[in-house]
Amino acid sequence: MKTIPIITSTEAAKKVKEGDILFQGGFGMTGNPVHLMNALAEIGTGGLTFVGNNVGEPGLGGGKLLRNGQIKKMIGSFFTSNPDAVKAAQEGLVEYELLPQGSLAEAIRAGGAGIGGFYTPTSAGTLIAKDKETKIINGIEQVFIPGIRANVAFIRAWRADTAGNLQYRMTEQNFNRAMATAADLVIAEVQEIVPVGQIKPEDIHTPGCYIDFLVEEKLTAEDLGSSASVSSSKKVDEVRMNMAKRALVELKKGDVVNLGIGIPTLVADLITDEHGIILHTENGMLGVGPVPTDGGGAMDYPVNAGKIPVTALKGSSYFDSADSFAMIRGGHIDVAIMGGLEVDEKQNLANWAVPGKPLLGVGGAMDLAAGAKKLIITMTHTNPDGSSKIVPACTLPLTAKGVVDLIITDLAVFDYSTGSLTLIDLLPGADLETVRAKTAAQFVEKL
Repeated sequence: MKTIPIITSTEAAKKVKEGDILFQGGFGMTGNPVHLMNALAEIGTGGLTFVGNNVGEPGLGGGKLLRNGQIKKMIGSFFTSNPDAVKAAQEGLVEYELLPQGSLAEAIRAGGAGIGGFYTPTSAGTLIAKDKETKIINGIEQVFIPGIRANVAFIRAWRADTAGNLQYRMTEQNFNRAMATAADLVIAEVQEIVPVGQIKPEDIHTPGCYIDFLVEEKLTAEDLGSSASVSSSKKVDEVRMNMAKRALVELKKGDVVNLGIGIPTLVADLITDEHGIILHTENGMLGVGPVPTDGGGAMDYPVNAGKIPVTALKGSSYFDSADSFAMIRGGHIDVAIMGGLEVDEKQNLANWAVPGKPLLGVGGAMDLAAGAKKLIITMTHTNPDGSSKIVPACTLPLTAKGVVDLIITDLAVFDYSTGSLTLIDLLPGADLETVRAKTAAQFVEKL
């Protein structure tokens, strides 16, 4: 069996050439080949097109390349989490292309499978689809996404054997598995390298035929940035918790549920074994449990889509980002609960962009909005200036069209059961007159 060369991080970084397209695996700093990226930052190779879900945290991994001015263009899903990326985009220092997270993962998988591209309903009718080819398939508008390949892929796995077979740990599969298949040169940074045969065939996630070089680098908590540990000082106000409690009422035993960042994550704290609800997180986990209480962080536990360490319940499973979004687009997620900036009378949702600010963070929202069987939006009823978030027609950039099933605000609950926006419930402390006064959209009352 072929033996894969083992090299140093510096030797690996020297294989990246000026102007290359570079894949960086990882979701946040989880499964991130941080040592390879740091070595590349030291060498200073520039003019790079960076492809990854995000560019890490400021000064960590791809964040170092960004600060050094080595990135010419970034292609990804969520750059908002790195203030350096926002600043570079605002000042025109880097070009950028934003793709929904599922479209990004599938584009990389397509590139690795020799497929030219694919059509997806995700992002149809939104700014993301502007100037892209679209087609009506089975009566649904779909957007064409070309496959993506790179010159070099830097990926991270937990273990490798000397034949280059890789095993990932918990949610560290994320983008790494697809990226390992879709680059001309693939370099895997791993925690340990063992003799061939020590990883059982059924435990191999990436076969060695995809790997060109191995680098052994020990990961530490310091390498993981903000997800290295869990804060125990979580404070939640009663209003937000009331919204989470009302959302929980909508969930049924056996439901597979995806929770967005913000108010939706509070629902997880309310779920018990008796509820029988299965939580899904788009970075590659089914069966998400509560945050750990022993002070452990991402070195000890999987992370969720908010990059927060979580526990795994009995029967949990891990998978890569492309499989995760295939679950979403394929209709295998029963309910998605996410935040919103605007919802209108036509069930349209806007929750990812505000005019005048750089459009740098779509994440998995568009995929979930288009793919979940039921979509619940939790949000405050009004903006800080008192204007309504429930409007006749969305004025903010759309996330998806005609997808919202239920709206839960700090004042009321609306659905579309009558064929129109319909008020069906009031939250504690709210009254009908206040809801009428603070809702810009026309609605039917069904209390």
